[in-house]
Amino acid sequence: MQQQEIHLRDYFRIIRKRRHVVLTFFFITLALVILFTFTASPLYKADTRLLIEKAEQYTITEYGFTVYDPEFYATQYLIIKSRPVARKVYDSLKDNGLFIKHFEESPGEGGLKAMIKGLLSGGAPEDEGADPEAAKRTLIVETILENILVRPEVDTRLVTVSYFSRNPELASLVVNTLANAYIEALFELRMDSSQRALQWMSRKVEEERIKLDDSESGLQAYMKANDIVTLEGRVAIVPQKLLELSTQLTRSETRRKELETLRNKIRSLKAAGKDLDSLPAIASDKTVASLRGQVLKGEQRITEFSKKYGQKHPLMIESVGDLRVLREKKEQEIGRVVKSVENEYDLALSNERNIRRLLSETKLEAHGINEKFVKYNSLKREVDTNRKLFESLLQKMHKERIEEEGQTVNVMLVEAAETPSYPERPKKAFNLIIGFMIGILGGAMLAFFFEYFDNTVKAAEDAEEKLGIPVLGMVSHLRREKKGKERHIERIVIEEPKSSFAENYKALRTAIMLSSAESTPKTLLITSMGPAEGKTATAVNLALVVAQSVGKVLLVDTDLRKPRIHNIFGFSNKSGLSTYLVGSNAKIIKEGPSPNINIVTSGPLPPNPSELLGSEKFARFLASMQERYDVVIFDSPPVLTVTDSLVLSKYVDGTIVVARAAKTSYEAVRKGLRQLNDVGSNVLGLLINAIDASKGGYYYNYYYYHNYNYYYSAGEEEGEE
Repeated sequence: MQQQEIHLRDYFRIIRKRRHVVLTFFFITLALVILFTFTASPLYKADTRLLIEKAEQYTITEYGFTVYDPEFYATQYLIIKSRPVARKVYDSLKDNGLFIKHFEESPGEGGLKAMIKGLLSGGAPEDEGADPEAAKRTLIVETILENILVRPEVDTRLVTVSYFSRNPELASLVVNTLANAYIEALFELRMDSSQRALQWMSRKVEEERIKLDDSESGLQAYMKANDIVTLEGRVAIVPQKLLELSTQLTRSETRRKELETLRNKIRSLKAAGKDLDSLPAIASDKTVASLRGQVLKGEQRITEFSKKYGQKHPLMIESVGDLRVLREKKEQEIGRVVKSVENEYDLALSNERNIRRLLSETKLEAHGINEKFVKYNSLKREVDTNRKLFESLLQKMHKERIEEEGQTVNVMLVEAAETPSYPERPKKAFNLIIGFMIGILGGAMLAFFFEYFDNTVKAAEDAEEKLGIPVLGMVSHLRREKKGKERHIERIVIEEPKSSFAENYKALRTAIMLSSAESTPKTLLITSMGPAEGKTATAVNLALVVAQSVGKVLLVDTDLRKPRIHNIFGFSNKSGLSTYLVGSNAKIIKEGPSPNINIVTSGPLPPNPSELLGSEKFARFLASMQERYDVVIFDSPPVLTVTDSLVLSKYVDGTIVVARAAKTSYEAVRKGLRQLNDVGSNVLGLLINAIDASKGGYYYNYYYYHNYNYYYSAGEEEGEE
């Protein structure tokens, strides 16, 4: 289903609906702010102004010169608010009558917060034997720190230091003393830090010099013991030699494998009795090739002579002898080549073994050199590190005196504090404005919070989107008393026929008549998810309005557990549906308040309501009533409490679910709809009952449905006339 667009008016409707939450939060917040503002003790602020700058104005960076050093100024602000400076203030004013009297009358001007902060950050719980003067000093120091404010002036080197106190004279006294204490503390820090730095550097320089001497001596001893000077010359040679031997070994292995393959082929041909001159390595030999050609020519000559002469002819005998000699020479030459291959293979194998042995020896030599140089490099790095540290410390010692003047802080008291005439806090107008804003915004947020977690049925569009069924109508909330007179909600359509409540039910009637495109439902079941949601009032009022326009209507009370219809119309309940279903022949149909409506009460409560409602006799009863009446309406028990409604819903043309606004949850309705759908019920739609139209969340939906359906219901009534 498409997500609905949220408009600004939706937020206003939520606030309007939850206006009691918004107003309650607003007035409580505003009351607390007013109480605090007009009961809080006035707090005075005294300001003194300092000029803080370095003696050397320019700070050198890798990009050049810069004027402003944020780290320097941030450090100065922290020094102003440090405990050593605050202790100096205490020591300077501890004999001042105004100072002592004020803290004796109101110890811990910063309150419990200052006391706890002091104990956690600097002080410690005092033992019974601890010095009470020290405890007093700690508390006052923490109070002073708690009430100091340091504020740099933008684009200047000026700093405003403020002190807050309930005594205006004390505020100016403390802040002026604080400025002097800060200047004094800077001088002491500079002198003390310079002396300590020089002492520390002198000690470290001596320590590093000893370390450097020891490491250099150790390196020299190791170089002498392992002949490092000679080894350094071989460090570059060994890797090159390893590379050359690896290359030679690869070539030697390749040549040996080629010769080994050729040798194996020769042996294979010999074993098979085949000619060896077919091998390329043998056939390519010049001598073998020449003899092979001569043998071919000799064979051709014998072939020619055999055509002219006989076997004993001298030329024939000579040619045969020459051919035999040539063949013997060829075999001898082939044997020579084979022997040469064998010799070359043996030589290649021997060469490969020698190279492999040299490579292994060279690797062992390289490992030995590497092991020695690992230790050598480690000792050398130690020497280099010690030398760098030693030289660095020497440079720092020289720079310390040079930079001391550049790091000096120049502080000037530009403006001393005067006794304030007006309190700084509380700011009444500001507090009231803030309280007003917090009250409004906080109340609105609280309203949205409640709305977000409110999962009850409210608006029609919201219900249709979340439940997937149409909303047939919306009935407003009705008070049972009007001007001191009791009102009967269940019969409102006949007691107040012109009221908006009557129009709500007429609109429901119209929606039901239009709910099916094929035919108007003749049998209707009215149910709800739980008790006290208005199903009985809906069933009765719907029956009354249907009887006014549609025709003959029968209203049947099938709530055989907690029936109410007999009380509404003042009937006896000794006989009714239950007595009929168990076999009684007593008359159960009663006349209603108008000619077109009849009523069947529940009768005495049976022990087995579900079995009776699911019986064959009830089915026959329903069929008979359908023939006699235009519309039959059943008031049934809640779906989620018993199964009676599920049994009845299978017999009727349509089921209408009643949900009470701001009470029935969507989860309950979903669960009930699943149960109805599981048994094949035809759920026509939802009726939202007891809507409080005065709440913004319902206003638009209620009046839209009311006016829209009123148009159609009015049209029906005009048609009747």
